Amino acid sequence: MLDQEKWAETVLTVVGLSAVAILGLIILFIFKEGLPAFTQVGLWQFLTGTDWLPSKGKLGILPMIAGSFMVTAGALLIGLPLGLGCAIYLSEFATPRTAALLKPTIELLAGIPSVVFGFIGLTLIVPFIRVFFGGPGFSVLASSLVLGIMILPTMVSVSYDALRAVPLTYREGMLALGASEWQTVKMVVLPAARPGILAAAILAMGRAVGETMAVIMVAGNSAIVPGSVLDPVRTMTSNIALEMGYATGLHRQALFATGVVLFVIISVLNIVARAVVRRK
Repeated sequence: MLDQEKWAETVLTVVGLSAVAILGLIILFIFKEGLPAFTQVGLWQFLTGTDWLPSKGKLGILPMIAGSFMVTAGALLIGLPLGLGCAIYLSEFATPRTAALLKPTIELLAGIPSVVFGFIGLTLIVPFIRVFFGGPGFSVLASSLVLGIMILPTMVSVSYDALRAVPLTYREGMLALGASEWQTVKMVVLPAARPGILAAAILAMGRAVGETMAVIMVAGNSAIVPGSVLDPVRTMTSNIALEMGYATGLHRQALFATGVVLFVIISVLNIVARAVVRRK
């Protein structure tokens, strides 16, 4: 029996270390391919340059950074209130039967391919914006609406778990003092679950920053700093996906360097999320 346990422990250790090693090799490859662009173009120029013209040697990704953050901010403005409201309803007000039906249904959204969300945005959201708000329709707003729906499963699931983790005695004590259910949620449950809700928001932000296909289909993909939510936009992930197929030389290295920047941003978001959870 002891030999079997030792063998199982060894196998699981090797499997775990293999996953870490693969991740490390991916990170090493991205940095190896991308760092030469920082050296040739200059880190500051690369991050703050407003012109993306690889054929002329102009490699500034500020429009893509600005586009990524504008789209992500819009998605959070749409997805966070909806996701948190849904989590509060499922956790505090819905009957067990309703919660058991709705929660898996919402989580199924996470399994829908992003190209499906992009197609829905292309056929419904883009024409709607074009008709009622003007402009080409392919815009920051269209991308934000699509991503706002895509981050709902993450926001709802993590927020729901954070709300359910609040001890039942907190609720009972507040109700015993004469508070209503909503007062109990607002004054006790939400403050107690705040770190978990914040972690959900950060994870949803990372999901939005890293999305590619759906954004390509509805953003317009113009490498300019958008002046309004109705302007076309290109994100960092879209830029990599659109041009990697034919890029060579410094152009290819610049795309990998964009991946390095994106990797750093998402890593920071994950570290912050873990720190928030550990603090709780």
